[in-house]
Amino acid sequence: MMIPAQENNSKLSRKLRTKTLSSKKSVEKTDQGRLEDLVADLSKTRDHLTRKIGRQADKLVTHVEQLRQGVDGQEKLEEQLQIRTKAMESTADGIFIIDAQKPFFPVIYANPSFQEMTGFSRKEILNKNYFLLYGVEADPRVVEEIRHTMLQGKNFHGEMLNFRKNGEKYWNLLRITPVRDVSGAVTHYVGIQTDVTLMRQRNLEIKEQREELLHVTRVGKLAEFVSSLAHEISQPLTAILSYAQAAQRMLGQREPELHKILDHIIDDDQRASEVIRRLRLLLKKTEPEIKILDINEIIHDTIGLVATDVTIRNDVLKIHLEKSLPHIYGDRIQLQQVLLNLISNSFDAMESSRNSREMMITTALQDKDTIIVSVKDSGCGIIAENIPKLFTHFFTSKPDGLGMGLSISRSIIEAHGGRLEVLNNPDRGATFYFTLPVKRNDAL
Repeated sequence: MMIPAQENNSKLSRKLRTKTLSSKKSVEKTDQGRLEDLVADLSKTRDHLTRKIGRQADKLVTHVEQLRQGVDGQEKLEEQLQIRTKAMESTADGIFIIDAQKPFFPVIYANPSFQEMTGFSRKEILNKNYFLLYGVEADPRVVEEIRHTMLQGKNFHGEMLNFRKNGEKYWNLLRITPVRDVSGAVTHYVGIQTDVTLMRQRNLEIKEQREELLHVTRVGKLAEFVSSLAHEISQPLTAILSYAQAAQRMLGQREPELHKILDHIIDDDQRASEVIRRLRLLLKKTEPEIKILDINEIIHDTIGLVATDVTIRNDVLKIHLEKSLPHIYGDRIQLQQVLLNLISNSFDAMESSRNSREMMITTALQDKDTIIVSVKDSGCGIIAENIPKLFTHFFTSKPDGLGMGLSISRSIIEAHGGRLEVLNNPDRGATFYFTLPVKRNDAL
């Protein structure tokens, strides 16, 4: 039988165990709650971090896209710059850039065409004063006008004569434009110059040809007038001849001195009539009439046309014609035209000569198939550089010349199967000479 003290102890032990179990359960319940709260906090933190990482990722993607666009833009910009540079380097126009912020206008860029145009190398151009590239022979007024325009920050546009490094002249069309910053201040000047030398020469040639063609028209009108005048003059000359011959018949054998005077009148009248007849033949518009001709006879006839001019000019005209030359085929009027032109040129060449003014016309047999005719004068001669272009259309060294005579003369001689040439004499003057083929016995 349990004693009361033991029972009490047993009850106390049960109570203690029950209380301990209850306390343990309470503690376990509290720890579980804390764990659940911690898990919830971790979940919230995870969600927050996830959202933040997402936002950072989006920003990173945006930055990457911006960087990619920037790289693409930079590449496009560099590509455009390369294209522009290549265009400037390959263009035929001379392009240069001047630093406007320095007082001596240094050139900071010059493309190859500008270097070739001016004759200066890249090293000789860069960082040098732009105005020193014109040289001392350039027109100072034009250079000063360009400088003044640039100092005012304005555009310049003009055409000017320029000089290369070696002194060679050339015409260039120059355009200079200011480049301004955001505030409007001029920082640089961009210049473009185009070599227009050939263009100016062609325009000048066209102008000269236009003027010379107008002169040809006037000469043609004058020829018509002279032809008409010759026809009118021939009538009174015929009347004068008739009256003089009638007077001789009426006088009979009386008044011998008067007979001599009438003889002179008749001779001069007939000579004047012959000159007019030949002049009318020269001016007559007919097709070439190819016949068997004696070149010496043609020369004699031509000299008769210029005899008066020789006397007025106080020149000496000599002839040395080889006898018994073979005949030729040709047009008499055309060959006379060639001789008249050569003789006229020699007269003009001797006009300013202070020495004896003498002209010599000769004929000779160059070989068995060729006759050579030469007109030698004692004039001023021909400038060596003009000889290659002497027979070209519209070239003349005379201030009032047409530049067609020698060209037409060469064409006539070539049409006759010959060649017209010129050379300067060893002492003074020049000699024009042409060849003509002789008539063959089987050529009829």
